[in-house]
Amino acid sequence: MTTPEFDVVAIGNAIVDVLAQATDDFIVELGVAKGSMQLIFSPEEADALYAKMGPGREVSGGSAANTVAGIASLGGKCGFIGQVADDQLGTVFKHDINAAGVHFDTAPRAGDPTTARCLIFVTPDGQRTMNTFLGASQFLPESALDLDLIARGAILYLEGYLWDPEEPRQAMRAAIDVARSNGRKVAFTLSDVFCISRHGDDFRALLAEGLLDILFANENELLALAQVEDFEEAVAKIAPQVPVLVVTRSEKGAIAITNGERAQVSAEPIAKVVDTTGAGDLFAAGFLRGQAQGRSVADSLKMGALCAAEIISHYGARPEVDLKALVEKKLG
Repeated sequence: MTTPEFDVVAIGNAIVDVLAQATDDFIVELGVAKGSMQLIFSPEEADALYAKMGPGREVSGGSAANTVAGIASLGGKCGFIGQVADDQLGTVFKHDINAAGVHFDTAPRAGDPTTARCLIFVTPDGQRTMNTFLGASQFLPESALDLDLIARGAILYLEGYLWDPEEPRQAMRAAIDVARSNGRKVAFTLSDVFCISRHGDDFRALLAEGLLDILFANENELLALAQVEDFEEAVAKIAPQVPVLVVTRSEKGAIAITNGERAQVSAEPIAKVVDTTGAGDLFAAGFLRGQAQGRSVADSLKMGALCAAEIISHYGARPEVDLKALVEKKLG
């Protein structure tokens, strides 16, 4: 087994977040609940809504992409695999994630649909109303995988959101085989309770087959996966099936179970929660970076908590401070 060149290689939805200011009246006109997220299934509807947006800020997004951008901010070396289209937003995604320090060179996909986008309208009270068109991100084929890149990553990190469409699901299964055959670890984030409602049997099979080394879940996702209503019962059921189970619990902090040993961390105190978007993504970034550095599970949890606290203190899912310096100040 060769020494890995990358801390983490992630596979996930390649989405461009487009943020623009909007009035409350505009949100009413859209006919959506302020502060909510809705999926847009028609490219024509996405284009029409995009055309209505005022001057905006465009940044590469998506859950796993946010995580590797966070790891890069922590000083780690990361790669990302995700599908964009051969269009303007695809170019924006590539430039932005490369500028964040993440290796990304998945070939763009010709033709329709367009690159995935999340159209985010920010009202004067700071509420973010999100409209997501998944577009080309849902068409990542196995042939687009950079097998050499996966083999060179210490940890392969997979996003549950991308398990829905068949093509990316097959690609991620193939990626797991490549990682494991090269002696690498596989980390998986459950992403959302709705993902578990659709694919829980698949996720439970991954655990039963011993294909996962690190599993990330929030409290509700863990209960859904375990199919029980009590938190401790869920932990007792899932933890023996995976070498490292990490569960975030919002204001109650987070825990990790490793070989029956429990570590936990309190949530980092902050003056005000501004925007929780990306909190779980950046928690995973801190934890994975800690593990790649050979830190203890307890210190990795602390890194996750520090990164999550930084993200929820401002708008957007990208850090606004030097996370590496922040962690060094707190943990050394």
